[in-house]
Amino acid sequence: MSTNRKKILMFGWEFPPVISGGLGVATLGLCKALAPMADVKMIIPKSVSEFSIPNITLIGLNSFTQQELDALFTGEQSNFSEYFQAQSDWSFNPYEKIPQGEYFQSRFSTVFQESVQPFEIQDLYAGDVIKKVIEFARIAVRFGLTQTFDIIHAHDWMTFLPAMELKRRTGKPMVLHVHSTEYDRAGANSKNWVYELEREAMQYADCIIPVSRYTGKICENHYGISPHKISPIHNGIEPIQPMVRYKPFKEKLVIFFGRVTMQKGPTVFVEAAKIVLAHCPNVRFVMAGSGDQLNPIIEKISAYGLGDKFSFTGFLNKQKLNELLAIADVYCMPSVSEPFGLSAVEAVQYQIPTIISTSSGVAEVLNGALQFEVWDTHKFAQYIIAALDYNGLQNSVIESNAKSLKAITWEHCAEEVMQVYQKLC
Repeated sequence: MSTNRKKILMFGWEFPPVISGGLGVATLGLCKALAPMADVKMIIPKSVSEFSIPNITLIGLNSFTQQELDALFTGEQSNFSEYFQAQSDWSFNPYEKIPQGEYFQSRFSTVFQESVQPFEIQDLYAGDVIKKVIEFARIAVRFGLTQTFDIIHAHDWMTFLPAMELKRRTGKPMVLHVHSTEYDRAGANSKNWVYELEREAMQYADCIIPVSRYTGKICENHYGISPHKISPIHNGIEPIQPMVRYKPFKEKLVIFFGRVTMQKGPTVFVEAAKIVLAHCPNVRFVMAGSGDQLNPIIEKISAYGLGDKFSFTGFLNKQKLNELLAIADVYCMPSVSEPFGLSAVEAVQYQIPTIISTSSGVAEVLNGALQFEVWDTHKFAQYIIAALDYNGLQNSVIESNAKSLKAITWEHCAEEVMQVYQKLC
């Protein structure tokens, strides 16, 4: 193996087959594309023994035995205390909230006073996520200090703690890959512990890689980061052979898939559907996903008397999602704030007309997609009607997006990431 290959110590939170959204898919895609160019050691909370990637060393903290952990924790250890001073009511994932009054300093102290135990985690986002994030950092740093590497690369806020501590301990360059921010999830008024951690990590980083120019501007404008540290790099996507499936009903099918949260704009989708159905009753809408807004959305649809026009599937695995894409007529992504939006590119692979909000990163690369301001429900509805009724428009959108798709590759993404590594080294 060539000695000039960069050695990357990478931290991730989601990684297939343990995923709940686009973060794990994106992390996997980048790792596979980096493998021919760099030696990547990926540390994640949970891995499964039968899952492997050529040229990628995948380390799940759940695989460490008690004896191995005891050996790692012999001697001095860092405590990260400077990051745990805030008290807040904050959303730690798209689904739940920490109760008001939770003390992060208390939580931190409790975790570090406990004896280290094998890292057992069933659901990445259930239960006490604060404790999981701290435990992950605690073990990951101790393991990282035993490794040889040139660059530290961390994916999203859940992994920023170990990256910061290892940079402090080793002086190695730190890259933060920003797939989503607390600003995206909670809005401009959110100044909680996650926001503060993101901001401090961005300030401490040597380079920030947001997944779009849109997200790069959020880092600059809402986190106060110098644009000279920001290098936007768009996500890629795995080429697929689209599934062929025949629709079991006559209605046109309009789909939304993703977390059913404020960030993803499900209310906008429902309001547009109401307008569409007043003009085109022969349409069915599907909302695929779960989240804290699901019940309120169902209640709203019921109040509108549109229950027979909507279907709710819950979270779909990749196979079921492909089956849905194979029969869809229009795909909608009305996100209030979307760092990238891989789901829109997945729809393009199925040659489905795509309608997306301008407040998204994928709007920068899908030149044929119909784009609307997220507050403009009437324009959104008009685009849905036009995409269903006019073959010429359908074909134009599909053909233009197909051309854009050629540049949306993980290989291109990895090449740009390697350029960042070269500059830092």
